[in-house]
Amino acid sequence: MAGAGKGSGRSGGKRQGATRGTGGQGRKTLAGRGATPPASERHWFKDRQRAAGAAAARPKEGTAPARPARGPRRDDAPEVIGGRNPVVEALRAEVPANTLYVAQRIDHDDRTREAIKIASNRGIALLEISRDKLDRLTEGTIHQGIGLQLPPYDYAHPDDLVEQAQDAAEVPLIVALDGVTDPRNLGAIARSATAFGAHGILVPSRRSAGVTAGAWKTSAGTLAHMPVARAANLTNSLREYRERGLFVIGLDGEGPVEIGDVDLATEPLVIVIGSEGKGLSRLVRESCDVVARIPMRAAAESLNAGVATGIALYEISRLRRR
Repeated sequence: MAGAGKGSGRSGGKRQGATRGTGGQGRKTLAGRGATPPASERHWFKDRQRAAGAAAARPKEGTAPARPARGPRRDDAPEVIGGRNPVVEALRAEVPANTLYVAQRIDHDDRTREAIKIASNRGIALLEISRDKLDRLTEGTIHQGIGLQLPPYDYAHPDDLVEQAQDAAEVPLIVALDGVTDPRNLGAIARSATAFGAHGILVPSRRSAGVTAGAWKTSAGTLAHMPVARAANLTNSLREYRERGLFVIGLDGEGPVEIGDVDLATEPLVIVIGSEGKGLSRLVRESCDVVARIPMRAAAESLNAGVATGIALYEISRLRRR
């Protein structure tokens, strides 16, 4: 027990005495290495950043992977209509088509059988594909196991619309769209234009709806008979129409005249429809001979472009018959 305290220090070793100093020769080691560099300058930063990005891109458990963003569709890209009723209606209306796609192992009904029969009679290619591929072709829309591929739309020239009316010995009636960007509205307008005797639709080449699968689907096949022309500059095209003797009526909720009271209804006309939110643009409004409104109750601030066009064309048709 007497020797128990001999090595009881914390180091458990031999006690050391004072050591000789360095005389300042180790001072540089006390200066440190300077300020701590930011994380972006450290060698491991890029590797960690890449790893974090990859982790964020991976879908969480129980969720579907995110669909990659699509770029703008090219004008020369084909369109695919999805859905049994739209496909049958398009085939009945003899809409130009290249290929009929049918998903594998679908339950056939009268509509799919009719679609296959019409496609066969018209010499349209018939392809059986997987549902995943049909999902991609229809860009995720509801297709019910069937899709119809259409060739790129062949837009007319603005002058062609007037010439079509002249060939039919009729008073020209053209619908122009200003800022209407929803293809479904374009399809609905095509139906109204066909029903009330218009000779064509004029759309700007930029920032406007085009003849896409959505437009074909809403038009119920009427786009096969209603020409759509594209204008590089809508204001210039309206001015050229006026030089050819057509009057331009703009449709706007704040117009001073009701559409049913327009005196120019029996004249060669261009009816311009603005967007639901912004209405007519300033330059287009200044190009109009008359700005008219649809009378309605204050509770409804506005109508969408498709509904407004149908009402306006009906009034013009009624005034012309009278």
